[in-house]
Amino acid sequence: MDKRISGRTGLMGLIGSPVGHSGSPAMYNYSFEKLGLDYAYLAFDIKVEEVEKAVEAVKTLKMRGCNVTMPCKTEALKYMDELSDAARIIGAVNTIVNEDGKLIGHITDGQGFVDNLRDHGVEIKDKKITICGGGGAATAIQVQCALEGAREISIFNIKDAFFERTLETAEKIRQERPGCTVSVFDIADMETMREEMKTSDIFANATIVGMKPMDNESVVKDVTMFYPGLVVTDAVYNPKETKMLREAREAGCTCIDGQGMLVWQGAAAFKLYTGQEMPVEGVKDLLFR
Repeated sequence: MDKRISGRTGLMGLIGSPVGHSGSPAMYNYSFEKLGLDYAYLAFDIKVEEVEKAVEAVKTLKMRGCNVTMPCKTEALKYMDELSDAARIIGAVNTIVNEDGKLIGHITDGQGFVDNLRDHGVEIKDKKITICGGGGAATAIQVQCALEGAREISIFNIKDAFFERTLETAEKIRQERPGCTVSVFDIADMETMREEMKTSDIFANATIVGMKPMDNESVVKDVTMFYPGLVVTDAVYNPKETKMLREAREAGCTCIDGQGMLVWQGAAAFKLYTGQEMPVEGVKDLLFR
C-alpha cells in the first residue's frame, strides 16, 4: 500500500459506526490495485451527529466519494445536492459521489441484489417476486426490483410499529411505477405466503432470520411451500447457506446466497466512482474463499 500512495492519490472511504468489522477497505483497495487506479480507501467511525461534518469533509478533502453504512444512511441524505431515483424513493443513501463539489447520493443495496440475480442468469424484468422484510435492505430491494421492471411485488413483514413504513414504501412504488402491482401482507400469515409463492418467479428473504443467532430459523415455516422452478435467494450472507436456502435446495429450487449481493452492491458503487467494472471474482475470493 505505502509504495503506491503518492501526492496525487485520491481518497475514498466509509462512514458509519461501527466500521471496524467492514470488508469495504479490503474490497476497494484490492480493486484499485488490481486495476492500477490511484486511490486509497479508509473506514471512518462516524456517529449520526457527526454526519454533517463528515459530508462537508468529502468536499473539503476533495474525496471522490464515500460509502455510508448504518446508522448514517438517512442522515447523510439531508446533505446531498442530487439523488438517484432509488435514493429519493427510499430516503437513504449508501454511496456519495463527488462530482467537482456537487454531491450525488445513491443507494446500491437493491442494485446489488438485482445484479447478483443477473450473475446467476436470473432477470427481474416482468417477473413476480415475493419478499420478506421491511427494513433498509428489504426496502432497497423492493424499490430496485420495481425500477428494473418487476411485474408484481408481494411484501411480507412483521405487523409491528414499523408495518406502516412498509405500506408507505408500497405506495411510493405504485406512484413511481404504476405498472407494477404491489401488495403487503403480515409475515405470520403462512397460508397467504404459500399462495403468493405459488405464483412467484422469485422468493427472497431480506430479514435477519437465518443469521446467527437465528441460523436455525427460516421465514418459510413449511418446506412444502418450496417447489422446483422457484428461484430462492437470501440477503443473509453468513452463513453462506442458510436454513431456508438448504431446505429450498432440497426441494428442487434454484438457490442464490447473499454473498454475491454484498459484493455486487460494492461493485455498483465502484462503477459510480471510477467508471470501471470491479474485479468481482477476485473480490469474492478475497472476502469469502
